[in-house]
Amino acid sequence: MTARTSGSNAPLRVVVVDDDPMARRALRDALTAGAMMTVAGEASSGAAAEAAVRDARPDVVVIDADIPDVDGLTATRRLSVSHPGLPVLVLAARDDDQLALNALRAGASGFLSKAVAPEAIARATRGVAEGEAAISRRLTFRVVAELRALSRLRARPGVSEPGLTPRETEVLDLLAENASTTEMAQRLGLSTATVRTHVKHVLRKLGVHTRADAVAAARQRRGNGGDVIAGPWK
Repeated sequence: MTARTSGSNAPLRVVVVDDDPMARRALRDALTAGAMMTVAGEASSGAAAEAAVRDARPDVVVIDADIPDVDGLTATRRLSVSHPGLPVLVLAARDDDQLALNALRAGASGFLSKAVAPEAIARATRGVAEGEAAISRRLTFRVVAELRALSRLRARPGVSEPGLTPRETEVLDLLAENASTTEMAQRLGLSTATVRTHVKHVLRKLGVHTRADAVAAARQRRGNGGDVIAGPWK
C-alpha cells in the first residue's frame, strides 16, 4: 500500500483503532462529516488492528497510542512491516514529544494530541493518506535537532575498535537517543534481559560504567578522529 494521490475522487477508507467505543464513535463522526472519508473497519485493541487492516484494506489507519494488549506504537511497527507504505496516524491523550518521536520511529506518518479539534484530526488523516507528515511545528524542530545531533555522530569507515558487534552498535545508537531498556527491546525485537546484556557488553568494551558515559566516550573518540565502532549511526 502507498499514499494516495490528492486527485483521487473515491472516499478515503479508514480503519480506526481505539479501545473506547465513545472515542471510536467520535472519530467516526469527525472523519465522515465531510463525506470524503469512510470508516471501513474498527478495532478495539492493538492485537486486533492487523486483522482489521487485512479485512478492510484501508488507505489510512488512525490508532490510539494507549490501547490495551498491544500498544498503539507496537501495533504501528507491526503494520509498517506487514503493510509497507500504509499511512498511520497516532493519537494520544497527552501532547508528549518523546512519545511522538517514538511513534515516528515505529513507522507512523503523523502524531496528534486528542485535545485538538475533530476537524484537525480529519485534515491530518487526509494529509497522511496523501503522503504528508502530520506533526506539530514544535515537534518538527525537535526532529530536526535530533537529526543534526545524530549526524555529528555518524561513523566514518575505518578502524572498528573497540570491536562492537552490529547489535551492540544498534544498542549504542539507541543509548545516544536516550531510549529506555523497554524502548530498545521493542525497537530491536529483543527481551529486556537481552538488551541489558548488550548494554553491559557495550559499557565493558568502551571501558565505562554508565550509559551516559558510554555515549560521551563514543562522542569524544569520534571528535578526536578515532572510529569507535563499525557501521553507521542511524
